[in-house]
Amino acid sequence: MRGRLALVGSGEYLPVMHEIEAWLLEDRPRVYVQLATAASTEGEHTIKRWHDLGAVAAQRLDARQVVVDVRTRADADEQRWVDAIEGAGLIYLSGGKPNHLADTLRGTRVWAAIESAWHSGASLAGCSAGAMVMGGYVPDFRHPKSGGAEGLGIVSAARVMPHFDRLGGWLPNLALRPLTAPDAVVLGIDEDTALVADAQSGTTWTWRPMGRQSTYVIGRDDRTRIDNEIALEVRAQA
Repeated sequence: MRGRLALVGSGEYLPVMHEIEAWLLEDRPRVYVQLATAASTEGEHTIKRWHDLGAVAAQRLDARQVVVDVRTRADADEQRWVDAIEGAGLIYLSGGKPNHLADTLRGTRVWAAIESAWHSGASLAGCSAGAMVMGGYVPDFRHPKSGGAEGLGIVSAARVMPHFDRLGGWLPNLALRPLTAPDAVVLGIDEDTALVADAQSGTTWTWRPMGRQSTYVIGRDDRTRIDNEIALEVRAQA
């Protein structure tokens, strides 16, 4: 049985998100695998900040932190990082630059190991940039018509807009139209909030909001809050 999934708007590793991270680790090995790859172009100080926050979160959850320090595609094919993912209870992709994260992991041995762990029951979560790459397409909010990238496709039909309570305040529906497509579901996820799915059989999973704010489906002319549940397709095979 595949593991649980979470698309998180913001707040990874912070106390406000403890309930969600605890749910993701529930009944799983207390091994918290963390990748700060999305922030790896921002310098050692930023990477250290993510690793330090992750260490505190793991301690709060009574879990062992495992840092998978992948910064380049060459790193993502190294056996030591593939081995580090083995035995994970929760694998978490944190924030930064979504295009860099997708381009670094796509088609690599580390990403194959992450998918394999998820198919073996580990939970998988992405926050901000990490949530964006879980979709089939990564939007570029500055250049919505042409600036996107191929996602990693765990939730293949989704296009994820994290920090939506901030983005949605200055992006009118007209500006969001280029992100919509007939075969895509555009999701707005507020800060300190997630859309989560428990492990289910088949490819259509039921998702629900979790956290302190709201989640939305974004249409060409409107946005609808997800009050209860939504069905989304997930990848069937690794």
